[in-house]
Amino acid sequence: MDTGSIAWGITATALVLLMTPGVAFFYGGLVKAKSVISMMMMSFGALGLISVLWILYGFNMSAVASPTDFAGNPFADFGLTALSQGESGNVDLLGATYGATFAIITIALISGAIADRAKFGSWMIFAGIFATIGYFPIAAWVWGGGWIMNLGTTLFGEEAGIAVIDYAGGTAVHINAGAAALALALVLGKRVGFQKGIQKPHNVPLTLLGASILWFGWFGFNAGAEWLNGLANVGLIVINTLGATAAAIIGWLVIEKFKDGKATSVGAASGAVAGLVAITPACANLTPGWALVLGVVTGAICALAVELKFKLGFDDSLDVVGIHLVGGLVGTLFLGFFATETGLFLGGGFEQLIVQVIAAVAVLAYSFVIAFVIGFAIQKTLGFRVKNEDEIAGVDTSVHGEEGYALEVV
Repeated sequence: MDTGSIAWGITATALVLLMTPGVAFFYGGLVKAKSVISMMMMSFGALGLISVLWILYGFNMSAVASPTDFAGNPFADFGLTALSQGESGNVDLLGATYGATFAIITIALISGAIADRAKFGSWMIFAGIFATIGYFPIAAWVWGGGWIMNLGTTLFGEEAGIAVIDYAGGTAVHINAGAAALALALVLGKRVGFQKGIQKPHNVPLTLLGASILWFGWFGFNAGAEWLNGLANVGLIVINTLGATAAAIIGWLVIEKFKDGKATSVGAASGAVAGLVAITPACANLTPGWALVLGVVTGAICALAVELKFKLGFDDSLDVVGIHLVGGLVGTLFLGFFATETGLFLGGGFEQLIVQVIAAVAVLAYSFVIAFVIGFAIQKTLGFRVKNEDEIAGVDTSVHGEEGYALEVV
């Protein structure tokens, strides 16, 4: 592989890795001042743990020999020893590292649903187990030769030319994380005094910084894999990542203005993230115009979806469900209608829509059930939620013995 492609691969890997600290900043600004350390530590904890698990066995599990396999053999190349000694070791290990960054951020995203009330140790146990039986197998299904990757051929034959489109993680990352977040929100229950408007973001600039880092890193997230494809579609992917995100900001702010009377900076940041989520699966298979449509539609829908937690009574603290689950679903299903050449309204039939729906629903259901079972087991044994008095006092001091802001009165 040429040095330019390798250089882009390294750059893209670093960009996606930076997104997890971006999540930490984004989430950290949204919680109480007494919970910011706890919130950010869940992202950094995932960064540490999932990196290690991916190198030990996660990468092995992310590819399968047959579409009927659940996951790859975790012990096939434990610790990537054989891969590091192969003739193409440098390029293969770079690809493995790039894949690790997706696993890391998927787990980190889940944490936003349980802000202000989770034990760090229990979170780390959940993160390790869920990554092992949640993310690693789903990555194999979607990208590693598994049943989702082969669903179009299975249903319609190879000659139909239909395959599930999930370029960078609408199902594997965002629907997966959003469904798991919903499950954990139900397991841990509502925060003390949970109701609309009771808890405000403690540091809005921190949230905007996090959203900016996410947008910056997302160009590696979406366009990064093109280093393996000779950068053939990189221009389309980059313009779509810009356009859909920008349009989603507008869509969110319009709804917010009509609904609440004001367009807020947190709304702009949330709209940007919603647009990034939706374009993730679709970035290489939409024309720029349809990417703009996807963005504005997603921004509007997600701005409405974040209200569901108050109407349905589940406490998704930082709107992981409303942004990542809903945004992932919109982006994945949108392709069934508007994917270039295969979408229902752009020359195709119902086949593309059918495989998109099956993939989305399957990942949603599997992720929710697995996360609920793991979270419930931890809650009933070790305990997942902190005591009410610790939540009120602030989980930073009770869990980590630190304060986000050490202010001295002179």
